[in-house]
Amino acid sequence: MSTTSSPNARPRKRRPYAPRVPIEERREQLLDAALAVIVDAGHDRVSVDAVAKQANVARAVVYSAFGDLSALLSALLDRQQARAFGRLLAVFPQGDGLRDPAGFVAESVRRGVEMLSEDPDTWRLILLTPSAMPSVVHERIEADRERVRQRTALWITRLGDAREDVPALDPEILAHALVACAEHFCRVELTDPGRFAPEHLAGQIRAALGALWPPG
Repeated sequence: MSTTSSPNARPRKRRPYAPRVPIEERREQLLDAALAVIVDAGHDRVSVDAVAKQANVARAVVYSAFGDLSALLSALLDRQQARAFGRLLAVFPQGDGLRDPAGFVAESVRRGVEMLSEDPDTWRLILLTPSAMPSVVHERIEADRERVRQRTALWITRLGDAREDVPALDPEILAHALVACAEHFCRVELTDPGRFAPEHLAGQIRAALGALWPPG
């Protein structure tokens, strides 16, 4: 018994075909797709379906490469943080900043704002993560934030040991305040670019911290 298709029947939509490529190349493609979804639609719109559509592959390709969305986002964070780390090291001026701590912090902030304009997509992933993202992403970002606080607290401790003319402050509390302040202005630059000129922002920070930490 033969059957004939109705002349009005729509052809079945073919699933996207993903040519075979090396797994590392495929993973990079999917990470680029995930970042594009986040940049174009926001963190809350990222999903396996959205990544597959952006990369023009089937959902099974995403699962075979990463297992699940949390693993994909964790890998994306790994990659973007590795890229960000090198740029972040270049932000800090030469020297230990003990002679002019206020100037050291101000110049670091100025360079940081300029760095954001060079690669905003990487920093959006790190600094503008909404609560709806998987917990593994928040945990990773908070762990890195804590490492930055610890390094800042160590620098403040060294400053207190080297300079008898500066007030004794709790390094942990001040580190929390400085890191939070830096992150705030980084977010402003990402969401409202150019609102504060880097030189003006650095000058205001230097003036505020200069009363606490005068050059010596």
